[in-house]
Amino acid sequence: MHVKWGTILQCNACEMGNKKNCWEILKCGYSPEGGVHSVEDICPVIIASAVDGVNSGKNAGRICWAIAGTRCYGEVQKSFEEKEFLCLDCKVFRRVLKEEGLSRIKLFLNK
Repeated sequence: MHVKWGTILQCNACEMGNKKNCWEILKCGYSPEGGVHSVEDICPVIIASAVDGVNSGKNAGRICWAIAGTRCYGEVQKSFEEKEFLCLDCKVFRRVLKEEGLSRIKLFLNK
């Protein structure tokens, strides 16, 4: 599948239902409900409340690819440009794309 990354596709407001966030899919140990992590080790996805509801997710749990510094696969990830191929192949991205649909998914945060 080829996606033109210059296009911003908006997500329609919808109920979260049984849609899962990245921490639930990857079972990384991070979640907004807390865990045993130092302040320096908090994944930015779980505290990104400004994007709560995007792609029907909690905080940035369903737009994690657009967040720099995520804690995926046991490593600190960089910006989307630096983690693009990891994200495009990630089961979280693929699941959100499938559930939201190409016409409704929000791929990037507006700057």
